Amino acid sequence: MSGLSTAVSDAIAAIEAGPQGPSVGAFFDLDGTLVAGYTAATFYGDRLKGRDVSPAEFLRTVVTAVDGELGGDPTRIAHVAFSAMRGESEEAFADLGERLFRSKIAGTIRRESRALVLAHQRAGHTVAVASAATKYQIAPVARDLGVEHLVCTQLVVEDGQFTGATDGPMLWGRHKASGVRAFAREHAVDLAQSYGYGNGYEDVAFLSSVGHPTALNPHRDLRAAAARLGWPALDLSDPVGGSLLAAGRTAVALAGMNAGVGLGLAYGLARGDMHEGRNAAIRLATHLPMALAGVSMNVLHQERLWTHRPAIFVANHQSSLDIPVLGRLLERDFTIVAKKEARWDPRAVVGSVVIDPAYIDRSDSESARATLDGVVERIRSGTSLMIFPEGTRSATPVLGPFRKGAFHLAAQAGVPVVPVVLRNTGELMRRSSLVLNPGVVDVCVLEPETDWSVDDMSERIAALRTKFEETLARWPL
Repeated sequence: MSGLSTAVSDAIAAIEAGPQGPSVGAFFDLDGTLVAGYTAATFYGDRLKGRDVSPAEFLRTVVTAVDGELGGDPTRIAHVAFSAMRGESEEAFADLGERLFRSKIAGTIRRESRALVLAHQRAGHTVAVASAATKYQIAPVARDLGVEHLVCTQLVVEDGQFTGATDGPMLWGRHKASGVRAFAREHAVDLAQSYGYGNGYEDVAFLSSVGHPTALNPHRDLRAAAARLGWPALDLSDPVGGSLLAAGRTAVALAGMNAGVGLGLAYGLARGDMHEGRNAAIRLATHLPMALAGVSMNVLHQERLWTHRPAIFVANHQSSLDIPVLGRLLERDFTIVAKKEARWDPRAVVGSVVIDPAYIDRSDSESARATLDGVVERIRSGTSLMIFPEGTRSATPVLGPFRKGAFHLAAQAGVPVVPVVLRNTGELMRRSSLVLNPGVVDVCVLEPETDWSVDDMSERIAALRTKFEETLARWPL
């Protein structure tokens, strides 16, 4: 399975070969298991940044944390945090969880954990996140992974505000095991056939509750316990961060892009053919920076990029890396549609000289229609269009809804749609990051789709989006 370690691929193969159906459970811990790091630290860091932590609360937190490290009750620090939430709005805290997920937590979901969750979902298992965390930390992650069930610590809410108390025990240690057993009884799950994944020594009781326990990126004590008990241990790779070396290579890559544009345009001037000069600039301004940044591509069905031109090339959108990747794939005679605010983005100014984007003013419908009419004429005249039907970058590989604009343009211009699936650009360059990490971008070009019409457009868009989902879920084809 592309990009996964042999151990994870073997674990997925075992899931696929094992018992199927909803009577089999799959229980995943959150912090350190599904995500790298600790979501509670993200929430607390946001409160510190907003100066919402009083000196007294900060002192209590530090003292309690030290006590926990020295052998005291490790759950006390959480209860200090819960107490500090007394009087806070539940709705506002839930909104905070969504904001922190988009800005920080989404980028910490491990790709191999996502693959394990997906394998259990394909097997029809009842998948749940089992964690001592609260639903405000877990729910956005679970939703992104397509997980319906949560077994977690519950907070008491009265009149829309937190009381500072928990409804029942914090699901830590044996209490998490009790929560999993109660969930299994309620949902007719056979724990002897079920799977559990955790990373800390406190998860021993929970993992002992299932027939197929796995220590996932385990701490030292859990690794030792797993070895004694004969449990498998899986070490997953964490999402790539931005190292100083990668930042330096990114700066060199940007310089290479600018140089590529300049060289291409100079070539066009020397030849007296600025059309060829712009195409040369596209090739140089995409090949050079990616090579300098250590980024290569593995492209399936690359020939489909050339069988239908002009065309509208649609791709999923995870990263600022997507545009240079597609530019390198398309190589010549294409443009993009972008919101007018992007006109002065310093990352886009140089490229805009070469591909002459169509900038849309979404606040002025008449102006937007006129711009798009011009795009249709350019397509009919031989210029292809690159567009992201999700409209904005996704925080994770999960697809957003597809908008109809690209497909209306295909119908009006009478050209095919060529779907391009990008698997992992978001791993090499995170959604809001300015640093590009080295690696291999996986690309799959699907069969071009012709004869677009408004009559069946909604159904065909839904079917195409499903093809994207299936391709991402079962890579490689």
